[in-house]
Amino acid sequence: MDSEAVIRLYKSEDKIHPRSVRGRFTNLRWALVALTQLVFYGLPWLSWGDRPAVLFDLAARRFYVFGFVLYPQDFVYLTALLLMSAYALFLFTAVAGRVWCGYACPQTVYTELFVLIERWFEGDRNARLKLDKAPWSLNKLWRKGGKQLGWIALALFTGFSFVGYFTPIRDLLGLSLGPWEAFWVLFYGFATYGNAGFMREQVCKYMCPYARFQSAMFDHDTLIVGYDPARGEPRGNNALRKKKSEARSQAVGDCIDCGLCVQVCPTGIDIRKGLQYECISCAACIDVCDGVMDKMATPRGLIRYDTENGMAGQLTAAQRWRRILRPRVLIYGGILLGLSTAVLYSLVSRHDFRVDIVRDRATLARQVEDGWIENLYRLQLMNATEAPQQLSIDADGLAGLQLSRATSITLGPAEARWVTVALRMPPQAAQQLKPGAQPIRWIVRSAAGDSVAEKSTFVVPR
Repeated sequence: MDSEAVIRLYKSEDKIHPRSVRGRFTNLRWALVALTQLVFYGLPWLSWGDRPAVLFDLAARRFYVFGFVLYPQDFVYLTALLLMSAYALFLFTAVAGRVWCGYACPQTVYTELFVLIERWFEGDRNARLKLDKAPWSLNKLWRKGGKQLGWIALALFTGFSFVGYFTPIRDLLGLSLGPWEAFWVLFYGFATYGNAGFMREQVCKYMCPYARFQSAMFDHDTLIVGYDPARGEPRGNNALRKKKSEARSQAVGDCIDCGLCVQVCPTGIDIRKGLQYECISCAACIDVCDGVMDKMATPRGLIRYDTENGMAGQLTAAQRWRRILRPRVLIYGGILLGLSTAVLYSLVSRHDFRVDIVRDRATLARQVEDGWIENLYRLQLMNATEAPQQLSIDADGLAGLQLSRATSITLGPAEARWVTVALRMPPQAAQQLKPGAQPIRWIVRSAAGDSVAEKSTFVVPR
């Protein structure tokens, strides 16, 4: 590709103004937009007791998710969530291509919202094109200015809601913004404003890595948005059809070459040219083409969700679905189900408190009065509930082990505390053991009967 072509690629003079469209897939997309944004904007306002239902308190290193209190030591759940997200993406892509991009990706969701605001102020596609070419006037100024104010308001509210996951949003509402809160509100708002308001399809086409490696997860049995050339070609002008009832008797295909499928595409591609990596599977072209087919009294489905094998072999729906449920899809689904089940079981069966044990490296073992051998340990006790916990500490595994004193700890709600504990062994018992580290077990019990056992070692000096 020569330098001039590269310049043309990144300096497009024609801004894409997608045309509004109605249909079942558009309705589904807007339903998912409403659902995802209801969750995103609504969760910070949802209360759970006397705190937000979802709060990531980075300063205190506590993560509250409804009734769960998580600590940095629970990082395994984040790892599991990332793995589940990856396998869900693999599964959805193998089955239906870039359906995530077309219906639930934040870039798609916020672009839809920003285009909606643009449409409120500037009108639909043709009106926006006309307004862009018109000279500056009071009408153009208030329409463009109103759109920008609407974009800025939505972007700032989005940034405000994002920060509400890390600082209680009602505190932010009281304008108690610290420097970091203000920075992230503005930064996240600016990112939303730039990506959804100006860059739009450029993010999907040039910045998103998913668009580049998605083809590795496609095969000929993946559902994609496709144009049926056997039905549509050769394309014919509507003028060639004198009556709707004669549409199929003309020497032309069902495609009337109206160009609406291009006008509604958010990335500006022509789906009739075949599968392209820029296609985000939003199905806007399906809705608009079905509307045209209805007007022309021809069957719907000239552009449709189908597989390449299904399109070429004109497979029935049953045949298509049998080929879609192929080994790779079943493997992805099985792994995703297994991960989800394991995480759910772990969350339901987790203990009400956690215990981490660290040896005192400065004094591994020492001899105290009467020849007793003493080891020092530091135990981190973490209350994983929002109710006080009464805990007792004990150890076993070797004969004669004793705590230097009875240890009973009261932890407040979601409290974490380090406790230094001395464990002793009488000289007679120590003489019967080989020098070195001997396995033991710490046992921490709660007043409610829950117990946690952690392995450790007791060092017998030479």
